[in-house]
Amino acid sequence: MSAPATPLRIGGATGYWGDSGMATPQFLKAGAVDAIVFDYLAEITLSIMARARATDPAMGYARDFVTAVLKPNLAEIARQGVRIVSNAGGMNPEACADAVRDLIAKEGLGLKVAVVSGDDLVAKADTLEAHEMFSGAPFPDPAKIASINAYLGAAPIAAALRAGADFVITGRVADSAVTLGLCMAHFGWGAEDWDRLSAGTLAGHILECGAQATGGNFTDWEEIAGTMADIGYPVAEIAPDGTFDVTKPEGTGGRVSVGTVAEQMLYEIGDPQAYLVPDVACDFSAVRLEEIAPDRVRVTGAKGLPGPATLKVSCTWMDGFRGGMLWTFAGPGSDRKARAFGAAALTRAQGALRASNLGDFSETSIEVIGADSQYGDFGQAGAPREVVLKLAARHPDKAGIGLLIKEVTGLGLAGPPGLSGFAGGRPKPSPVLRLFSFVIPREAVPAEVLLEGAPVPLPAPPETVFAAADIVRPPAPPAPTEPADAAVPLMALAWGRSGDKGDKANIGIIARRPEYLPWLWAALTPEVVAARFAHFVTGGVDRFLLPGPPAINFLLHEALGGGGVASLRNDPQAKAWAQLLLDMPIPVPRALADSLTGTGPAS
Repeated sequence: MSAPATPLRIGGATGYWGDSGMATPQFLKAGAVDAIVFDYLAEITLSIMARARATDPAMGYARDFVTAVLKPNLAEIARQGVRIVSNAGGMNPEACADAVRDLIAKEGLGLKVAVVSGDDLVAKADTLEAHEMFSGAPFPDPAKIASINAYLGAAPIAAALRAGADFVITGRVADSAVTLGLCMAHFGWGAEDWDRLSAGTLAGHILECGAQATGGNFTDWEEIAGTMADIGYPVAEIAPDGTFDVTKPEGTGGRVSVGTVAEQMLYEIGDPQAYLVPDVACDFSAVRLEEIAPDRVRVTGAKGLPGPATLKVSCTWMDGFRGGMLWTFAGPGSDRKARAFGAAALTRAQGALRASNLGDFSETSIEVIGADSQYGDFGQAGAPREVVLKLAARHPDKAGIGLLIKEVTGLGLAGPPGLSGFAGGRPKPSPVLRLFSFVIPREAVPAEVLLEGAPVPLPAPPETVFAAADIVRPPAPPAPTEPADAAVPLMALAWGRSGDKGDKANIGIIARRPEYLPWLWAALTPEVVAARFAHFVTGGVDRFLLPGPPAINFLLHEALGGGGVASLRNDPQAKAWAQLLLDMPIPVPRALADSLTGTGPAS
């Protein structure tokens, strides 16, 4: 059967559990999509869902997907024939599917629901002997494990759709798999169509964070500030060869531009020539972005290699407790007041710990927001008149964190003047859920697909697997020959986006114009970037070139204090790190600096 000639239109409705529900009505009102994908899961999300399922066997999935998204829109979804693919199943995809079927039955509709499962490995905790894929640490104590989930790929989703499913509910799959599965089913892409699979994965990666592709978190945020409240969610219009356009429903806010799409492309990736998902090893280094019309960017040039022989597995485990508080200080010397108060609070809390024979804190953290604490040695000198003190600690015992909170609160009347805070009760200690990532042979994690209770056969994976030796690295940009006798902020030359993967941070820097890339490559060495973040990063820094966009991606190791809720940082996911780097001065020729002065970014 030949592939359809018309594009497949997929809307990306959510980027996390808690995202706005405004996307689905947007897509349906505009009649703009053939399918909608929903991404709800993160490593910590699954551990929360696991605890919910342990309390109630009918829970453990994203209930608001059913109650707040599908319920008010189901009749229109059915009328338009829109297919739905979502990982809202979380730790209990069968229960989620049952809730969807109940809705369908109440509406009197004949829609079919499929479930993809097999990712949940927590029952095998006692038999696993893996080591952490980055640090080499041994497997956690099974008694402390909250969740273990393998990342499944797109092939099971495609099989469910080919079998006639209107809704596909999954547990843990690669974020982009919900989009790639639709492409594979619609166009008939095979398991060895590496370039097309890479392109479909990139389309999914652009969609998976919702409005981040349409102006959310964008470097030039003021361009969309007036339309932020009504921001449009992204739509990928994908052709049979994998080429796709990124756009959004007409009349919505936000913006789709080369900059917004490029930032999302580099978000939370490591090696751009080895972006590994279960179905394919993606190479995004030669991707080209072209704004072909207002709010429409064409994406071409994704390449692929065979997928890996292993699947990534994320395990979360309990590692004590943490807690902390935010206090504001105002007036002269507010930064000094905050630091003095924080130090005194910890001293008092440590005394209470000794008196209770609880032992010292495992880790403490004081950050003074407003006094350039996020910039380390590159902060600007000054005397801020208002700051926020973030004080936090970790302790093996819940009672230890309870003492911290009690003693910090009790110091309120004994501290420096200018102390205030938003009224409310004391925070409570919360468990530290640490991430442990490892790989497992893909044949050890058999996926299962059930369509209305009947099994759907799955094709065998291809025998060819990824080999890092097959990667061909692009040559470095030519070194600039003009004298760099001036300097401009990096933001004048580039867009930037940063994010996290466990305890790693990535910072993607995209040249606003191709001719800027040599200057960026010359100035932003791994050593320079490591120095800018030396107050955070204890591991190394890798640098990767993407001549296509044109861009540079940095991967910073051991950077986030454990990452997620294991971290005590104010920014445990490196969300602001690109903004910190974009302040950096970049040496350039005087003529280039003069052309940028007073004219806005890249005029």
